[in-house]
Amino acid sequence: MGHRERLRERAGAGGLAALPDYELVELLLFRSIPRGDVKPLAKALLARFGSVGGVLGAPIAELTSVKGVGEAVALDLKLVHEAMLRVGREQVKKRTVITSWSQLLAYVKAAIAHEPREQFRVLFLDRKNQLIADEVMNHGTVDHAPVYPREVMRRALELSASALILVHNHPSGDPTPSSADVDTTRQIVEAGRTLRISVHDHLVVGRDGVASFRSLGLM
Repeated sequence: MGHRERLRERAGAGGLAALPDYELVELLLFRSIPRGDVKPLAKALLARFGSVGGVLGAPIAELTSVKGVGEAVALDLKLVHEAMLRVGREQVKKRTVITSWSQLLAYVKAAIAHEPREQFRVLFLDRKNQLIADEVMNHGTVDHAPVYPREVMRRALELSASALILVHNHPSGDPTPSSADVDTTRQIVEAGRTLRISVHDHLVVGRDGVASFRSLGLM
């Protein structure tokens, strides 16, 4: 209890930003584990998932595979992650995507960089390039998430979207686009052209960063 109080006092006096990662995770664990030394568990989580973002972004099933993490602890960590995503989504929605590009990249990285399976999402935009919806179109395997251009366009028409940004993750961590990614993007761009729906970009998200098709000259 003395250690917990001292850590809380240091957090209050110096600010949370001054704490090392393991102590920040400790403070989170205090909420769901009211007694005992949680420092070893905080360090075990960071060792397993690589970073605070990795811990928060990990699926519940993977979190509970770490000794000492039960359903309640995992759920508390996921609540923090969900709150973080909602704040990021609100920041993106308040401005046009083009003028909040850095916030958009931070949002998509927080959302899916640590997903263990590929996930294909589409950001649907209105005529002012403001976010209408962010929807998961498909879940896949560790290296493939099939997506069907007709389904993407059908949903775009339902939402009266004028433009899209495609987003998917590479669980390997390397965001370098594959030949299959390039082919899928080409098909969706062509499908959108006939309906006058623009595809602004395709973002490939990995733990090592975010690759933009447009910046890479791939579209």
